[in-house]
Amino acid sequence: MKFKKLSNYQIKISMDRLTRFKPAEEKYLRVFSDIILSCLIEPKYKKSELLKMPYEDIKALAEKIFNSSLPTAGNNFYKNEFLKDYENRLFNNSEETQSLLNNKLDYETALSVVDYKDVLNLVWLNNISKNADMIALRKEKKLLYPIEKVIIAEGITEETLLPEFSKFCGYDFYENGVKILSAGGKNQVVKLYYKLSEELKIPIYVLLDKDAKSNVESINKKLRVQDKVHLLNSGEFEDLLPKPLIVKTVNNEFKNFLKITTKDLDTGLPMVKTLEELFKDKCLHEFKKAEFAQRVKQQIKAERDISPELRNIIKEISV
Repeated sequence: MKFKKLSNYQIKISMDRLTRFKPAEEKYLRVFSDIILSCLIEPKYKKSELLKMPYEDIKALAEKIFNSSLPTAGNNFYKNEFLKDYENRLFNNSEETQSLLNNKLDYETALSVVDYKDVLNLVWLNNISKNADMIALRKEKKLLYPIEKVIIAEGITEETLLPEFSKFCGYDFYENGVKILSAGGKNQVVKLYYKLSEELKIPIYVLLDKDAKSNVESINKKLRVQDKVHLLNSGEFEDLLPKPLIVKTVNNEFKNFLKITTKDLDTGLPMVKTLEELFKDKCLHEFKKAEFAQRVKQQIKAERDISPELRNIIKEISV
């Protein structure tokens, strides 16, 4: 067997991808295959050949390359055991997947040779030890991991703002292990829920716009007892934003040449349409949901910036 060593960057990327919130089989096969295809010289395998190999053989090759790329050989594999148990608490894993999880990648040594402090899941990985209270550490350091609940929302606005609003209601997503996923539309929410409800063991909270009643019906056909669906009482998520918060956001962004009041938002139209028309009429740049959500996030200062329905959603998530 002949191979080149992984670079420190490749070691970091491999650990990052192995500890992300993804189905275990999917991420382990991808990372192990990438290690083999990028480093193994003899014997040489094509991707199509790897797909036909037993998982145990794929793991052994990747493990050998990974550990041989490190300066010393370690013998502490508690992190591996913890990760295996964690993945099995999160996902319904097959017997084949168990062989991937039963690996001896030398995480301890690998973390000592890379700069991981900019990657949250690697900070979490570094904190995993036999005597550590991982729930207490998650709360203390806002680590997000271990994840205990998943939220599926339609778009980037919810993904950006819901965690921020929640903090001001006294419920921090990162302290409580709540992961929010943006599906990219109501139909994609249904597809993602169907997928995750088959794979995940932990609760799922689904948030949908008011016009998604038929999508709620589709989800309810497969709704698990531990899951919940919330259909907004009015319009889209942007319609839940208090008008004074929107005014504050717009005036702060364009403070040198524009000032609006809540009356400018009283159009009777959905808030997104109102803002699109406002930006157009005032000759501003094009209104973009993702950019505006980031600016709103910066203006949230207190619980008064949170509407009653948003408080109710956060209360439901926290239960």
